[in-house]
Amino acid sequence: MAMERLVVIGGDAAGMSAASQARRLKGPDELEIVAFERGHFSSYSACGIPYWVGGDVPERDDLIARTPAEHRERAIDLRMRTEVTEIDVPGGRVRSRDLETGTEKWTGYDKLVIATGARPVRPALPGIDAPGVHGVQTLDDGQDLLTTLDSVEGRRGVVVGAGYIGVEMAEALLKHGFEVTVLNRSEQPMATLDPDMGRLVHRAMDRMGITTVAGAGVTKILTGERGRVRAVATEDAEYPADVVVLGIGVEPETTLARAAGLPLGEYGGLLTDLAMRVRGHDNIWAGGDCVEVLDLVSGRERHIALGTHANKHGQIIGSNVGGGYGTFPGVVGTAVSKVCDLEIARTGLREKDARAVGLRYVTATIESTNSAGYYPGAAPMTVKMLAERRTGRLLGVQIVGTDGAAKRVDIAAVALTAGMTVEQMTTLDLGYAPPFSPVWDPVLVAARKAVTAVRREGI
Repeated sequence: MAMERLVVIGGDAAGMSAASQARRLKGPDELEIVAFERGHFSSYSACGIPYWVGGDVPERDDLIARTPAEHRERAIDLRMRTEVTEIDVPGGRVRSRDLETGTEKWTGYDKLVIATGARPVRPALPGIDAPGVHGVQTLDDGQDLLTTLDSVEGRRGVVVGAGYIGVEMAEALLKHGFEVTVLNRSEQPMATLDPDMGRLVHRAMDRMGITTVAGAGVTKILTGERGRVRAVATEDAEYPADVVVLGIGVEPETTLARAAGLPLGEYGGLLTDLAMRVRGHDNIWAGGDCVEVLDLVSGRERHIALGTHANKHGQIIGSNVGGGYGTFPGVVGTAVSKVCDLEIARTGLREKDARAVGLRYVTATIESTNSAGYYPGAAPMTVKMLAERRTGRLLGVQIVGTDGAAKRVDIAAVALTAGMTVEQMTTLDLGYAPPFSPVWDPVLVAARKAVTAVRREGI
């Protein structure tokens, strides 16, 4: 029996997790593994880039989980600086180009894993490609940004967008001594929260010295000497800038998949079955930021770019490719972030998400503290909870606070996954001691208030 060949496109979380898991299950005499990565680095934490740029993580290599040499020691033929330019599905092969030499070649596959990740949203605006304008998605991007921050003379930074990437990069620029302005098209930062919770983030950013401009749609990037960025223009004003960071978000990198005729969803991500196999293709799998996943609360497909999902996808794909078995049932949409000492968390649905899928709901918002009120250092925390009207099923939770706030969202993530009602949540046996929580944890206080709202609304 001829040895099979697995080809992996993408050398980061999903791709190399899949390759590594497949190798654990099948040795080099059973399965040949060839992986292509167009960048300079493999198996690194993209989520850690803002903290490396900001100086919390001292060295770039601290973010690298496994080097190309370490993968090769495990009999994975990882070809760096090599970009796949075409997938020939009928022919079972991929075309690649060596970015150093320009050499192109075809490589056949028996099984294919697509893990091409996501790309920063980069709107087609005048000046968007000017020197000094940075997207931050890869380690190469982070290195380029750090080089600019260390060499630029002025200290005015503009961040376009106020989502997770935007607020994290605003903090990083602040730590480099920049005067930071965040331009946000929405009325409040963190559009992944409801506006009333986003307003809390806005106020906190103001207190940190970060200027956040709401309703600011960028129209062009203005350039000066040698074509470098000098300002960012909106319809109403110009904001001087020595460096610009794009924090508008990311979109699935599925250019190859689209050209190959593979199935894509509403958000442009690849569609897979529960085993992470591309729908309609028995020998092609996909995972990570290039796929869409099932939202267990809304029942709809959505695109979520997170390293946690990418690594899980890779493990499942590698198991299935290697002769084992695994499935990925879906997500509830949990995410956490921080800007300086402010912690931000959400899981489940926002109000507009619930409305979009036809759910009727009640809300409950409470203010509490992260520890017993009498314990030194107790700090405020706001929790908002959504529950389905009539049934009381938990639909979503958002938390804004300081130390100890963000990870409390995990309580709600488990409750959502289990399909719990807010009344069932009130009896959860959570850990308690004054340094860690009030007698009634803030999440449970919100659940109690949500129970009252559900009963008041009735049917």
